[in-house]
Amino acid sequence: MQSYIDIALIITSIALIISVVLQSKGAGLGGLAGGDAGGVFTARRGIEKTLYWVTVVLSIVFFILAIISVVISQ
Repeated sequence: MQSYIDIALIITSIALIISVVLQSKGAGLGGLAGGDAGGVFTARRGIEKTLYWVTVVLSIVFFILAIISVVISQ
């Protein structure tokens, strides 16, 4: 059971990393590092809104899996 939880944690963490990187507004690596100069916040629409909610759900799933992993290992 522990190995299945570990595999699920790895898959969830990779998906969470990808979803966070995709949310970057910048076109290049400067945007990934936080170097974009656009200080104007806009409303999330379309794919940005969907990607935001996917990131939220993935973070909740990761948190729950991490707690389950700790409880099972004890």
